[in-house]
Amino acid sequence: MNKVSVVVGTQWGDEGKGKIVDLLAQTADYVVRFHGGNNAGHTIVVNGKKYPLHLIPSGILHPNTKCVIANGVIIDLEVLVSEINMFVNDGVKVDGRLFISDRCHLILPYHKALDIALENARGKDKLGTTGRGIGPTYSDKVSYNGIRIYELVRWDLFVEKFTFQTEIKNEILKTFGVSEIKIKKELEKIAELRKEILPYVADTYQILKKAIDAKKNILLEGAHGVMLDIDFSPYPFSTGSNVIPGAVNTGAGIPLQKISHVIGIVKAYTSRVGGGPLPTEIFDKIANQIREVGHEYGTTTGRPRRVGWLDLEAVKFACEVSGVTEVTITKIDILSGLKKIKVCIGYELSPSVIARSKATKPALPAGRQSIKIPYSSCGYEELNKLTPVYKELPGWKEDITKVKSFKALPKNCQSYVKFIENFLGISVKLISTGPAREEYIKL
Repeated sequence: MNKVSVVVGTQWGDEGKGKIVDLLAQTADYVVRFHGGNNAGHTIVVNGKKYPLHLIPSGILHPNTKCVIANGVIIDLEVLVSEINMFVNDGVKVDGRLFISDRCHLILPYHKALDIALENARGKDKLGTTGRGIGPTYSDKVSYNGIRIYELVRWDLFVEKFTFQTEIKNEILKTFGVSEIKIKKELEKIAELRKEILPYVADTYQILKKAIDAKKNILLEGAHGVMLDIDFSPYPFSTGSNVIPGAVNTGAGIPLQKISHVIGIVKAYTSRVGGGPLPTEIFDKIANQIREVGHEYGTTTGRPRRVGWLDLEAVKFACEVSGVTEVTITKIDILSGLKKIKVCIGYELSPSVIARSKATKPALPAGRQSIKIPYSSCGYEELNKLTPVYKELPGWKEDITKVKSFKALPKNCQSYVKFIENFLGISVKLISTGPAREEYIKL
């Protein structure tokens, strides 16, 4: 039987997917990125050394695992070449193990300039983008103005299309008072990066099709959390791609019926980078403690992440829409030392807010000032104004990073895991107890 597994983040990203993919990749023949760009950041810690990844799949440190950047990924050439060189210089074999689809669209200098210009133009209504050119690249892709690695391979085509697109974008940049892109200078730089990339370009569809036919173990690595999915997030506070496993078909060419496992990564609390609603966000000394102990600073941006209690209403939706078959809990060690831990188990909202989007004001049950509302009924306005319903659980003080069995965990920590499992109705199969590869418990 095929084993094609998808790892998906069930929150706003930063769930610790990189470590889990690295862990699962020990038995994987292929690890595949199928969406997103270098706005994602996955950090792997091996033998005390940190490897920050943005484009190369997290299985690269396993010598028998092949890594595929499939067609759904958008690529910044500078970032990719930098990552390749990081591993080559560290003695990691990349040649013959990394394969890049020629259908991947390219993030080009004008995309990054436009991203920053548009974000600045929004003023106080900034979306909190990473400024990496993600949105403008996807915009070009769907408006038939994108440039792919396909054109990069055929240099004359690339020069023609890049020149044409840059001339158009420069007119827009002038409107925003942003410096124009120098075409000749950028072409010279891209030509050098092209030499580094060409050896890795391949027909990744055929590679993955043959792997499936040969019943190889394939692990697909989600780049973002479901709460940032372009369709299922509180748009426009989202990323530019679909995050849910349905994107595996469009982003890697793998039919959905081939997927046997969907592994949902649930961080034991909530965090996110950038603007947009975060219903369980906290601002007190507990938030500062979690942020510092958990090193909650963006892998891509370095920005301090916003922190909140675990939002199981959002996580349950993410698991449902993704078809999650098993759960991994991460960063539960960060909660050690807290006397009380809150968990969001639902949302309540004033009917006056709901009435703004409905023809009639919803009726309230006797004695109630608000009504329950599911995540799926919420846009950014509702998520900003709702009241989370919390369940308070007792915390634990013990350090759990070296614990190797579920029974050895503090009783209150066990109860916390069981509460999550029972609420979601999905089995917890793995618990990450620290950042290092070996710090985990398998149930």
